Amino acid sequence: MPHSDSLILTLVGAFVLAFVFGMLALRFKLSPLVGYLLAGVAAGPFTPGFVADAELAPQLAEIGVILLMFGVGLHFSPQDLMRVRKVALPGALVQIAAATALGWGLGLVMGLPQLESFLLGFALSVASTVVLLRALEERKQVKTETGAVAVGWLVVEDLVIVIALVLLPLLVKAKGAYDPVAVGMSIGWTLVKVAAFVALMFVVGGRVLPWVFVRIAHTRSRELFTLGVLAIALGIAYLAYAVFGASFALGAFVAGLVLNGSALGHNAAERAMPLRDAFAVLFFVSVGMLFDPTILVREPLAVAAVLAIVLVGKSIAALVITTLFKLERRASFMVAASLAQIGEFSFVLAAVGMTLGVMSRQTHDLILAAALLSIALNPFVFKLADLLAGKAEARAAAVEAS
Repeated sequence: MPHSDSLILTLVGAFVLAFVFGMLALRFKLSPLVGYLLAGVAAGPFTPGFVADAELAPQLAEIGVILLMFGVGLHFSPQDLMRVRKVALPGALVQIAAATALGWGLGLVMGLPQLESFLLGFALSVASTVVLLRALEERKQVKTETGAVAVGWLVVEDLVIVIALVLLPLLVKAKGAYDPVAVGMSIGWTLVKVAAFVALMFVVGGRVLPWVFVRIAHTRSRELFTLGVLAIALGIAYLAYAVFGASFALGAFVAGLVLNGSALGHNAAERAMPLRDAFAVLFFVSVGMLFDPTILVREPLAVAAVLAIVLVGKSIAALVITTLFKLERRASFMVAASLAQIGEFSFVLAAVGMTLGVMSRQTHDLILAAALLSIALNPFVFKLADLLAGKAEARAAAVEAS
């Protein structure tokens, strides 16, 4: 592919294939995300026909991650999380630990190294915020108690992953070191820089960014306001990465969080949404490009095992946790169904693991296979959850009647 037109061909191929496969996915009553991932498989080097620029696509996908996390920050309310914190916070942490332990054990059985086994489990523990929000919107449950618990749960998971993305390169770099003090100081210094960035954003950015948006709004230019949203999201994400050593994702999330409480935060979210959706599509397409579908034939048992952890292991853990916290039975089943999938941050973690040389291509493909299949099966998991919740409520009513 000539370098002069690689950007155009990659964008055209990605959007056209994503549209076609997304429409086909909807036709078969699947999530459009499945179509976007399959579009990436079709545009990747492992299938015949058109092959997009494999070096350019991940860079475009990074913009999708930035805008995705910026959108999460814009829609994230600390008050909402505080309201469900007694369930969402310990629930998310325990469920992450349970799924990570299952994946770690599976990795050891498969003969993987300790760190790679841990990363496999960790990647399988985090559900997709995008898939969850779309599922809740389709069921009109975003504003319900169940929706609040599920979203709060996933926000905690997102925060854990953001911290993990900061620490992972340091842990890999220190893997061969035997000085725990030096390793601890390195990690501590990184956390101090991240804390300084967050404090700077809330103290300074909390005053400056709303003021900037008010001035832009006074121009009455929709184009300038949209450009302002994009410039702030990308600019702060790069500032967090280049100056403070944090991740693009954390910088974008904090920027959105700061703007969430401003008077124009809702307008900023509306302006960012089309851009976020478009680049999020590129993200899923680029992930699909990395997936080798032959692993479904080469390693069917391994694929089935990782899928079982996502669909069964995580759901059971969520049911146990929500039952212990005395959540309503239907709400417990809905939260469990919400978590029975993995998505964008699992992809990011797997990609970082490959870049750092601590995750093999086969493990990476196992995670992508689990993501593709779990996202495709998630609507059916919700239907099963409805059925089981109905039966549980009927039994409870029969017991009360007797």
